[in-house]
Amino acid sequence: MSVKDMLLALCVVVAWGVNFVVIKLGLQGMPPFLLAGLRFALVAFPAIFFVRRPAIPLRWLVVYGITISFGQFAFLFLAIKLGMPAGLASLVLQAQAFFTILLGALLLAEKLRWNHIAGIIIATLGMFMLATAGMKGQATAGITLTTMMLTLAAALSWGLGNITNKIIMRNRKVPIMSLVIWSALVPIGPFFACAFLFEGKEAIVFSLLHITLQTVLALIYLAFVATIVGYAIWGNLLSRYETWRVAPLSLLVPVVGILSAALFLNETLSAQQMLGASVIIIGLLVNVFGGMVTQRFLMRTQP
Repeated sequence: MSVKDMLLALCVVVAWGVNFVVIKLGLQGMPPFLLAGLRFALVAFPAIFFVRRPAIPLRWLVVYGITISFGQFAFLFLAIKLGMPAGLASLVLQAQAFFTILLGALLLAEKLRWNHIAGIIIATLGMFMLATAGMKGQATAGITLTTMMLTLAAALSWGLGNITNKIIMRNRKVPIMSLVIWSALVPIGPFFACAFLFEGKEAIVFSLLHITLQTVLALIYLAFVATIVGYAIWGNLLSRYETWRVAPLSLLVPVVGILSAALFLNETLSAQQMLGASVIIIGLLVNVFGGMVTQRFLMRTQP
């Protein structure tokens, strides 16, 4: 990978890591379902007038939009609104990698390797440590069983979206930006319906009439920087380099998320939280690199 492309990849990683801080700031002035609905409205419009609709069946476009867009961000925004620290949300959400592997084995008959199972076990231990820290009152305010389960539900939705993406890409090559922009149409209606049902007409009207510059900037960042620009660069890199060169860089997202949350939101971690977060990162590293290390070791030991 060239130096220029490596810097572009790191810019995306930083944008996605800071994304969780921006979500937290945006939710200070607007309820979660309304914020998410407006975010995807900005992703879809006016871009759909300039980007061709992906050549896939409508049902798969809907499934992709419901899972990776509506499901993921409905649960994530609600978890953060209820107090889940932005930094730890960025880390726990990476459980999507394990959900994707398990769903791939269950739904697509993909093979589970030792490093996948070991990574899942290690990361689960780390998440258990985070959850029990909250129960003992040792954690940052907001980490409860409810917020942890909501964040894991967001990760599961992301995993389902990844499986849908695999199915879509099996028989046809679909431009990632086309898929992202047109699938953004799908969650807009459900988000606004949830905003009306659960947040109320009064809250919606008040939020829109009293929208702050902070909320506007948060929406711009979420829609254009984190989504359109981020996915455009990432998709371009994946199209030009092997997956193993690009994908592991996403492991830096929770690192940026935790550091930026500490810098901008003054979030701090207890000793048990730090240990739990470290264990989760080890689990992610084992999942991504364990098979590669084993393969190289076996190659070197062969006569």
